Amino acid sequence: MSAPVTPARPPAPQAPGGAGRPPLRPAPWVLTRLRATPLAAVLSAVLAFTVVLLATALPRALDRGADGALHSYLARSGPAGTSLLATAASASGGSAQDLDVVLGRLTARTGHDFRLDPSGPVHGARALKPRRLTNPELARPDGLPPTLTLAYVAEAPSHVRLVEGRWPSGRPGPDGAVPVALATAAAKAIGAGLGAVLDGGTNMDGRQLVQVVGLYAADPADEVWTGLPCLLRACLNTDDDIPPRTFWQTAALVGPESLPALRPWGVQSEDFWRLPVDTGALRADRLAGTAREIRAFVAGPTATELTRVTARSDLRITSVLPDLLERAQARQSATAPLTASGPAGAAGVAAVVLCLAAVLTTDRRAQELRLLRARGGSRAGILRRLLGEGAVTVLPAAAAATGLALLLLPTPRWTAALAAALATTVLALLAFPARAVGLLGDRSRPAGWRRVAAEALVLAVTAAAVSEVRRRGVAPAGEGPDPLLVAAPLLLALTGALLLARLQPLLIGALARAAGRRPGAVGFLGLARAARGGDGRRRPSLLPQLALVLAVTTAGFGATVLASVDTARLQAARVAVGGDAEVTAAPGTDLPEAFLTAAAALPGVRTATAVRTDDGVTMVGADGVPVRATLVVVDPVSYAELARTVGVGRFDPALLAAAGGPSDPVPALVTRDLANRQAAGAHSLRLPGRADLPVVFAGVVDGTPALPGGSGATVLLPVGPAATRLAQLAHPNGWFGLGAIDDAGLRRLAHEAGVSAEDPERSVNQVHTSAAKVAELSADSLQRTADRLFRATVAGAAGFALLSVLLGLVRAAPERAALLARLRTMGLRPRQAVALLLAEALPQALVATVGGAVTAVAAVALLGPAVDLSSMVGTPVPTGLRPAVLPVLVQALAVAALTTVGVLAEAAVRGRRQITTELRAGDSR
Repeated sequence: MSAPVTPARPPAPQAPGGAGRPPLRPAPWVLTRLRATPLAAVLSAVLAFTVVLLATALPRALDRGADGALHSYLARSGPAGTSLLATAASASGGSAQDLDVVLGRLTARTGHDFRLDPSGPVHGARALKPRRLTNPELARPDGLPPTLTLAYVAEAPSHVRLVEGRWPSGRPGPDGAVPVALATAAAKAIGAGLGAVLDGGTNMDGRQLVQVVGLYAADPADEVWTGLPCLLRACLNTDDDIPPRTFWQTAALVGPESLPALRPWGVQSEDFWRLPVDTGALRADRLAGTAREIRAFVAGPTATELTRVTARSDLRITSVLPDLLERAQARQSATAPLTASGPAGAAGVAAVVLCLAAVLTTDRRAQELRLLRARGGSRAGILRRLLGEGAVTVLPAAAAATGLALLLLPTPRWTAALAAALATTVLALLAFPARAVGLLGDRSRPAGWRRVAAEALVLAVTAAAVSEVRRRGVAPAGEGPDPLLVAAPLLLALTGALLLARLQPLLIGALARAAGRRPGAVGFLGLARAARGGDGRRRPSLLPQLALVLAVTTAGFGATVLASVDTARLQAARVAVGGDAEVTAAPGTDLPEAFLTAAAALPGVRTATAVRTDDGVTMVGADGVPVRATLVVVDPVSYAELARTVGVGRFDPALLAAAGGPSDPVPALVTRDLANRQAAGAHSLRLPGRADLPVVFAGVVDGTPALPGGSGATVLLPVGPAATRLAQLAHPNGWFGLGAIDDAGLRRLAHEAGVSAEDPERSVNQVHTSAAKVAELSADSLQRTADRLFRATVAGAAGFALLSVLLGLVRAAPERAALLARLRTMGLRPRQAVALLLAEALPQALVATVGGAVTAVAAVALLGPAVDLSSMVGTPVPTGLRPAVLPVLVQALAVAALTTVGVLAEAAVRGRRQITTELRAGDSR
């Protein structure tokens, strides 16, 4: 039997190039792809870096703006409004150590949602009633002696500078005089020098004496003296006599050993602890919790616990800070939806740009991906390779952008910023792989029904959002921003883009058919290609149109909001001032004629009118019942123009035209409340110290700009007939102007003419301008933040829209370049090539821009009536946006100009390409 035959092994495969060489290894996919298209990788990283940087920076900027607005709002209330003040009756035999113990127990309950200001608490005790000093040598302005109160402030020694003498210490001397320290300014005002013994008279506790042992000076701006009046100077007060008389009132500081002397000096005394809250550490996102904790400290469980641990049953804590925080939260809630609507639009445009970049990359690599799939590559394997490519380019750029935004915009909150950065990174990373996998999927089933379903869903959500906005308002009271309400303008823009995508082929197709009936083929060819997408597709791409519509809608809606805010603020300022400028004479005087002439000639004055107002006149009707009213004597024509511009008290000047002789009643316009109380017919106007003036009602007005803030019962007379009867009525005591009037110039003129006796820079009681009032209303940090954010998001949305146009041009560029090269071989001239490119690209961009403008106007019309701009204006104004075409038109033209420049640049570049560069053998384009 023969041995079994062992089958021979096949020879091992030899490496090409000779035996003994190692087998070939597959090239690393990611490195090979990056080396093959370095420019595309760099551009992808730059796009990811830019979008992630903006997405991360936006929440940080919002947080910083909200915190800054909160701190600015609270700072206007000063230390008194942002402190917690605890008071209790002074205990018999109390000491400074007892006050320190209570202070420690009070401060121990702070530090969770709020902490104390680094300046530190202020505590001590004070006499509740001042005593009159009977020393005859002291100053007596109207014969009344000065009054003095005593106080102990534990922190005072470290906040004053001793000028003379010593700091009060030790118990009262043998004569019972309490050692005190007086401010140098107060001592000089009342005439008390160092060493003076001041006599406070006697009471049931005996004779009350104090001795000035020291004189001190301190900074009046130091927050230690908040709530402690007349400690650094003497205050000039008035009594209740008729006529009132003035006297000096001041306070003196005592040492800790003299605490028992406060009660007999002031009949009663109280201990106080002022705890200043560090408003700079408060956070806008924790306002509700902070307000609850402070309210509990003032009147709640914490206050009850403090009463127990301090053993002060009458401990009372007061503060207006909880109310300030609630108002700040209401302001923030009212502004937040308007503030968020702009970024929502910019974020939508940025997302569209990322998706468009993914579509562009997919189109560029479609053949490569299909070849990989045809050679056996699985969809999961291809997806992993594409994710690897994206991770190498997108993730480092996103990490760098996130770190840079966190570094440049420091804020305690980082969750929202990181969430926005993560969401944007995921979109930038997955957009291309998801699109590529969709390209390689089963395309046998039509996707038309999915598109119809998606469009129906968008339409339903948009209708729900608009309905909710009109029902509840953009900022429902007591609620935070509702994402559905914030996204309402964005949803309207999306709906407009979808509708435009359906209509654009029909519109441009109609233009193409019209161009086909004209000589020349360039216009027809360009429009025909534009009608089917510009690259041979049956339908134009939705993404560039969506980006443009979103950008124009966001810009138009935001510009309308800003324009409405400016208009409402100016109107509110005019109502408050009574025009663009107002000058009133001092009580009991008239404005000189020279001033009236010079004021009317000031630069910028468009309309000027002089008026005379008299309070306390009496209207007597036929029934003999007198009614108190205010008389306003005006020039009918110029005053009617003033009333029309201000929007208060509009009337037809013909109603005040004198129609009779000098003995006939003077025509008068009256407010409705006066007309309702007086019967029609002749009336008599009784002026104090003057003869009665017969008047007859000629009409009813709703007020007068000459008396801003609500005029009450008012009678309006023409100056001509009224001055004929009473010459004094021809002398005006008020002047109003309309136009771009310089505030400083008007104040200077009033000062030089003797109208204002104060310094021109400080003359605020007699000279007012709408420009100064507008500056005052717009000084709020919350409004400035919202304004800057709107403008930044509009600029960002426009930039991304331009980028989307350029990406759309790049997407169709290869096919378009090949077409131009073929047409060049048929005799197409370079100038015609540029015209073809413009005819193909511009209609799509311009139609989308017009569609965005129409959508912006629709958004204003649908959402505008529910928008309350009071928080952004700075004063209550009527709810609703004023539809304005100009702001929308400006934004639309700006975006259209940007897109036109982009198209022209692309046409210029393509026009210089050589035919041989594009026409290559085997090119399938």
